[in-house]
Amino acid sequence: MSTQSKRVRAGADRTNLYDDITDKIIAQLEAGHFPWVQPWGTAAAKAPLSLPTNASTGRAYGGINVLILWGAVIEHGYPTQSWLTFRQAVSLGGNVRKGERGITVVYADRFVPGEERNRAEETGDDARAVPFLKRFTVFNVEQCEGLPDAIAAAPLPPDVGSIEPRVKALIEATGIEFHIGGNRAWYMPSHDRIQVPPPQAFFEPINWHRTALHELGHATGHRSRLARDLSGIFGSKKYAFEELVAEICAAFSCASFGIVPIVRHADYIGSWLKVLREDNRAIVRAASRASKAADWLLGHLPDETALSIAKDLGNDRRAA
Repeated sequence: MSTQSKRVRAGADRTNLYDDITDKIIAQLEAGHFPWVQPWGTAAAKAPLSLPTNASTGRAYGGINVLILWGAVIEHGYPTQSWLTFRQAVSLGGNVRKGERGITVVYADRFVPGEERNRAEETGDDARAVPFLKRFTVFNVEQCEGLPDAIAAAPLPPDVGSIEPRVKALIEATGIEFHIGGNRAWYMPSHDRIQVPPPQAFFEPINWHRTALHELGHATGHRSRLARDLSGIFGSKKYAFEELVAEICAAFSCASFGIVPIVRHADYIGSWLKVLREDNRAIVRAASRASKAADWLLGHLPDETALSIAKDLGNDRRAA
């Protein structure tokens, strides 16, 4: 096969991978199911609420992989959020049981095509790297045998009693202007300010924490932080995309605190579907930015709380 043919095939494979992921997310949304919200705490969920983690490295998966693996845990009824590649299972002294089928996750990276490298050399400009996804397969530790007891054991669930002080500590530690009052929650980029109604205004007290984390997710996009495009007006595709980022960020953050995520803006489903149908990379970008936003937020927790949550979140910035 010629070099040009290999490039064409590789490009088609990458496109198909984006299509595969996006088509599955679209199908779930059309069915009224939100991939970043799972039925944790019900009979359908045997695994404890947490972010999926690699059992060998201890690092949490990030971005779109969280949505993929959360879905697999619920679909197959796995009792743990811990995953391994085939080789990692063997290196730990165990193996994947015969007949088990793995889950395809992705690795995000960037490369500089030869043509672009040549162009940069001729013009003196910087070469532009192209993002790509690479497939690899992981297995839940429940699908393996012979693993050390410490690897096979399910982690302890988060301490529910620590949720409120942790969220309050996070709000203070970020330094973001945060006001309690009014009758609706919002983040105003022009003033870099958050407002959330008082806890007693919510039907369930935990909804105050969910709302606070959602608005904090928006605030991570300020130009002084992660510098996302927050210029979209209500009803625009930019606005819908940013809401998608904040929704997923809140879900990741909630899971790290032991708060069951919910959908705050289900009425945006039509806008999200339009964005995904027009751009097969949108959900991967949104999940990646949400992961970085959650990472930024939880990275500001005081040391004594950050240490315990780090086990859930990890710092796998290279995940999709």
